Amino acid sequence: MTPILRRLLALALSLSIGWPATAAAQAYPSKPVRVLIPFPPGGATDIIGRVISQKMGEHLKQTLVVENRPGAGGTIGSDLAARAAPDGYTLLISTNSTHAVAAVIGKPPYDPLKDFTPITLLTTSANVLVVSPQAGVASLKELIAAAKAKPGTMSFASSGPGTIIHLTGELLKSMAGIDIVHVPYKGTALSIPDLAAGRVTMLFDNIVSAQPHLRSGAVKPLAVTTVKRSALMPELPTMAEAGLPGFESSAWFGLFAPAGLPPALQARLHEAALAALQAADARERLLAAGAEPAGGSGAELAALIRADIAKWGEVVKRAGIKVD
Repeated sequence: MTPILRRLLALALSLSIGWPATAAAQAYPSKPVRVLIPFPPGGATDIIGRVISQKMGEHLKQTLVVENRPGAGGTIGSDLAARAAPDGYTLLISTNSTHAVAAVIGKPPYDPLKDFTPITLLTTSANVLVVSPQAGVASLKELIAAAKAKPGTMSFASSGPGTIIHLTGELLKSMAGIDIVHVPYKGTALSIPDLAAGRVTMLFDNIVSAQPHLRSGAVKPLAVTTVKRSALMPELPTMAEAGLPGFESSAWFGLFAPAGLPPALQARLHEAALAALQAADARERLLAAGAEPAGGSGAELAALIRADIAKWGEVVKRAGIKVD
């Protein structure tokens, strides 16, 4: 066989190998895509997930079906996604609760880095400390003073053990030196009736999901947990401004697929997600809810996960939180 013939044969072979993957990516999706949300309806992940799913569906010209699978701090739904076939027909929209905090405060049934294909960072947003109107406090300093006066009588809700909401409450306990009881729920939205009635004292809620409850008066805001004030609620001080210097905790939301997703499908989904984030109506809806559209590569999302695991691992040690 001549050198020229060998080169032509090699070229033909490479084209024949690459063609099926390219063709499959162009045909995708040929049926509805399932988008798992590992928290209940009404929470921040659900709100963001539905906006993104709708716009991605428009770009892909296919229906993206949102399916809520709450429980165990978001790890049940995340594990379901990790075990799905890496064919692009099961996606996951989740948070640093399931992909960073869970890795340092518990033992999730999945590896947040090895068992997923990160697509892109969708949004970031602040958390806000809200209290029951029945608590009778008007500031963070008053809340801390009341907790110190009656140790063990106040409580804080969370979206489940091992979530960023839980860990933020534990950070408050540690930094303020107060004894408050953790009351876990399957999602923050499920805790609101108990907060409104005074059965639970406080909650670090995501500013996205907190908005309707703040407007209705079911809960009362005291401070945001980010370094800077939120543009959505500029009148609220940061936790640092309100009396706890150095306190910081924010949330991010990312799009994932199971590990082993073909690069061509990863690129297709990345394109659709960025298109959704850049759509004017989606950006307006996200910003109005307090979610800042992000973007970036899958590799950048993976790097963010590694950085958060290191950060919250230190918080766990410093706060003396027991890891199961």
